[in-house]
Amino acid sequence: MGIQAPNVMGFLFQKFNLPVAALDSNEWLRSPRSPISTTGLVATGIFVGMFLGAIVLNSIARIGNRWENMPGGEKLNVFIGVLGGFVMALPFLILFNSLHADTLYVPFLIFGLVLAFSSLGIYALQSMEEILPWSQKTGSQRRRGIKILDTNVIIDGRIYDVAKAGFLEGQLYVPGFVLEELQHIADDHNGLRRQRGRRGLEVLKHMQAEFTLEVGAHDRHAADSREEVDSRIVRIAKAIGADIVTNDWNLNRVASLQDITVLNLNDLALALKPNVLPSETLELMITREGNQIGQGVGYLDDGTMVVVENAKAFLSQTVTVVVTQVIQTERGKMIFGEVGQNNAEPPPKKRGR
Repeated sequence: MGIQAPNVMGFLFQKFNLPVAALDSNEWLRSPRSPISTTGLVATGIFVGMFLGAIVLNSIARIGNRWENMPGGEKLNVFIGVLGGFVMALPFLILFNSLHADTLYVPFLIFGLVLAFSSLGIYALQSMEEILPWSQKTGSQRRRGIKILDTNVIIDGRIYDVAKAGFLEGQLYVPGFVLEELQHIADDHNGLRRQRGRRGLEVLKHMQAEFTLEVGAHDRHAADSREEVDSRIVRIAKAIGADIVTNDWNLNRVASLQDITVLNLNDLALALKPNVLPSETLELMITREGNQIGQGVGYLDDGTMVVVENAKAFLSQTVTVVVTQVIQTERGKMIFGEVGQNNAEPPPKKRGR
């Protein structure tokens, strides 16, 4: 004869002299509820359901976007890891069924085991990425179209015009530590640095309003805050197959040595300068005197300096200049020319009596 469990509810009702009729556990379910309480419960359920639904949908959307941007090798690692998690959890499922364990908790336990084994498998595959055949790809094959912006190119401001003109394709990415560096510069006691930092933050604000700008999502690939900003940018670019947009010569050189594509705005500006050849003519305003006797100096629209012989007499006038020589220097081009013969003679200077 089995031992019956003690009637705890009966003991409590007997202890506190409660009516025995209240022992009917279903009595409270049959009791009528007020419309106000029912409406409150329904409204609470609706709001909680909407909140949880929004969280689930946002999580699914983020997972979907991350899966689409994930390289093929990483997708295969995830697939193999999840499949391995199911296989490794299968013996435990058979064991629980043979022991006739409580079926209420078995599904949750199996789900936890599958999740743990899958995470372990994915981590193991990612740690061996260098030796896996499907992960060994060249730099050009791994490029994902992401453009990383460094601090200097943001402060420069020209990146906004280049992106607005449609010359930057793909996802624009700003590391979180670059944003922190801009904030530090904007709070600097030096007035010039403070102005540069604020200009950089203003450029980011305009770009975020017009383009899809991602901030800090891949910083886990360069989590060491003691490392220099340029080194962390290179590390992130190499990890996710991104390009670097900069106007810093040192960052350009270091990234190029590590087979990372660099888009240098200074190189772009030099490439867009007009290609002037000797014997061509230019319409140019002489803005100031040159260093040599009789020389005048003018500037093209892109800022290129033109030194014109015998142009001192044409100050503040627009003249036709014949190009005689073009010299390429480290700072850009220098153009030399002379005043064309079809220019009107300058008015003679009045001599004092």
